[in-house]
Amino acid sequence: MNAVLQPSACFHCGLPVPGGSSWHVTIDDVPRAMCCPGCEAVAQTIVDIGQSAYYRERDEYAVNAAGATMVPPELRLYSNDDAQFARDASSCEATLSVEGIRCAACVWLIERQLTRLPGVQAASLNVATERLYVRWSRAQCEPGDILQAVRQVGYTAYPYDAVRHGERLQKASKTLGRQLFVAGLSMMQVMMYVAPAYLAAEDGTLDDGMASLMRWASLLLTLPAICYSAMPFFQGAWASLRARTLGMDVPVALGILAAFFGSVVATFTGRGEVYYDSATMFIFLLLCSRYFELQARRKAASALERLQHALPASASLMAGFPDNRATSLVPAGSLAVGDVILVKPGEAIAADSVIIEGTSALDLSLLTGESAAQRRKTGERVPGGAINASAALILRVLKPARESTLSDLLKLIERAGSGKPQIAQWADKVAAWFVLGLLLFAVAVFAFWSWHDPSQAWPVAIAVLVVSCPCALSLATPTALAAATDSLLRRGVLIVQPHVLETLHRATHIVFDKTGTLTLGRPVLRQTEGLGGMTEDASLQVAAALEAGSAHPLAQAILLAAGEQARAHAEHLQEVQGQGLEGIVDGVRYRLGNAAFVAALAGPPLGDTAVGMQGMTPLYLGTQGRWLTRFLLSDALRPEAREVVAYFQRRGKQVVLLSGDQEALTQSVATELGIHTACGECLPDEKLDFVQQLQATGAVVAMVGDGINDAAVLSGADVSFAMGSGAALAQAHADTVLLSSQLVSVLDTAKTAARSMRIIRENLGWATLYNLTAIPAAALGYLNPWLSGVGMAASSAVVIANALRLRKV
Repeated sequence: MNAVLQPSACFHCGLPVPGGSSWHVTIDDVPRAMCCPGCEAVAQTIVDIGQSAYYRERDEYAVNAAGATMVPPELRLYSNDDAQFARDASSCEATLSVEGIRCAACVWLIERQLTRLPGVQAASLNVATERLYVRWSRAQCEPGDILQAVRQVGYTAYPYDAVRHGERLQKASKTLGRQLFVAGLSMMQVMMYVAPAYLAAEDGTLDDGMASLMRWASLLLTLPAICYSAMPFFQGAWASLRARTLGMDVPVALGILAAFFGSVVATFTGRGEVYYDSATMFIFLLLCSRYFELQARRKAASALERLQHALPASASLMAGFPDNRATSLVPAGSLAVGDVILVKPGEAIAADSVIIEGTSALDLSLLTGESAAQRRKTGERVPGGAINASAALILRVLKPARESTLSDLLKLIERAGSGKPQIAQWADKVAAWFVLGLLLFAVAVFAFWSWHDPSQAWPVAIAVLVVSCPCALSLATPTALAAATDSLLRRGVLIVQPHVLETLHRATHIVFDKTGTLTLGRPVLRQTEGLGGMTEDASLQVAAALEAGSAHPLAQAILLAAGEQARAHAEHLQEVQGQGLEGIVDGVRYRLGNAAFVAALAGPPLGDTAVGMQGMTPLYLGTQGRWLTRFLLSDALRPEAREVVAYFQRRGKQVVLLSGDQEALTQSVATELGIHTACGECLPDEKLDFVQQLQATGAVVAMVGDGINDAAVLSGADVSFAMGSGAALAQAHADTVLLSSQLVSVLDTAKTAARSMRIIRENLGWATLYNLTAIPAAALGYLNPWLSGVGMAASSAVVIANALRLRKV
């Protein structure tokens, strides 16, 4: 039987709906009013997971604040059996969006709460993206238990949805903006009363009655800032105390309350100093700092957010193709392998597909970091998430949307930021102990001044609480790492593991695979030698005519070298498997292939056919009775390989080449690049053994590879890079994926790592120096409360501004 629901009550929890409320959720096609964003988020989630029947069948409202210790029944709707939580037979995982993140202390508090929950195997909250990654045991824990645990410390969590997450962030930004406006208005109005009072007090022209009136007016003007603008600090402090921890909002809240209530007592008794100006200024400046921090986190996470929104929600399905070209709009998630879709210019491709009609330029910048559009024609594959930049395309779906290239990339991103490097963990631990030490120090300072000069005890204690900056200490590392990660992602480098920048900066050995890493992984024409009777350009055009219809890698190298020039047409082509091609071009019979094959037409070879061929594959062109040209092809070095190797060598790092190719080829590449340590013909386990032997001597090893045979060594290295064009298995075991497939991205990452570590050290040094200077100054009475507020806000702003320098490309 349905509950009797009051029309003016929240449809979810039954509490009164505030006047002018804009919160609502459409349930069974009817807009339902909600009393707060928390109820709105939970109700929307219930609808999204297809459990609207909960509202039709319930016999009472959901638990509200009156029963906060109970587990709300709507959280029990989530089950380990839901596909969105599946991981393997024994465990589940999820990425949740968390509301109410205020600073890095919130991260520590939530992670600490979850790690205490039975069955939770891992919990990590990314402060930049406000997303929580959790892994838990199926047997010991349910999703509802995790959501309830987060709820108990004052936050709301729900399964991540890019659209809802974006809307919530926008709403949170607007709320913080309103609180900042109210605090600024209160501060300015209070200063209008306080400034004249200070000036009049100096020359004795302010009588007691007027002084009392100004105090009462200041009290009334301070109330909006205390009751509304300062709520984020009070809520954060209360959440910390409920969890029996000392978060960074605790000293802030105590400083605000001490200044305010000390002033209230002085106002009522008419004795002592008032600090309304200090309290309002402190709230305003700290909200400014928090607002800048919020914007910094948004900017640092912007590249990730762009990827989250890149996959389209719908697609134009051509169900009757080719007989009927009519389209119908369907959810992208419903596309199946073999479906035919139409993608118009400007639209994103919903799933990995093959072009069956049309030619267009594709924008792959979100996938590879490469800004230049790439041409694709009929028969070529296109990745999901690419944007059609010019002409309409008809595509046949090769993979469902959930398995597209961009979806796989997003799964890697879910791993990104799911942990903290050692330097961040150190900062968090120091900040947590810092708060406890600060509170004890403030009590000691208050006791000393109560004995030495009681009139100064209260303002000095307030100044100590206000001037301290645990926020700057805790923000120093995560803000810098988030900014650096965003900058690299925009350049086609996906940081999957949190320790990459720190470990790469410490690396002593850089180990490269050869094929596909230092080299292009495909043959190119390196040298053309005329053997008589035909120019090199003419020979190349004849060879291209013979190879025009071949998909062989050597043929593609010849065609690439010949370019798009007008080619002659080859007739009567015959291919002899493993030897070469024979055909007629402009009435002349030619053979292109190995020496023995061409010799049957051209006659005995001229000289030693092995001369000058070390590490290269020869192709000969000949005609009746004549040898014409020798083409030498090999796997060419990447253009940036020398620059990358030289950079690491200049930095004092040992560069090593490990390859499964022949020893002679490996040594040839090593010599060309100036690499002194090289090993060829290495099996996968031998590569891993080599790296482990280096690690046993104390080396910190960075590995760069691309093949399936590199998966083991990529996993075993201290930090690893996989080429984006390489094997998926290699990418799955790497700490970093080079989406652009350009080796220079390793160099970019190394340079960014060096800058990041320098800026992190600068931030930590600044926060430490500031606190070591400002706290003693406040304790000795040299700083009053309002000046302390300026110092704290400025300290956080300096740290954030310094970290955002890493976003510059």
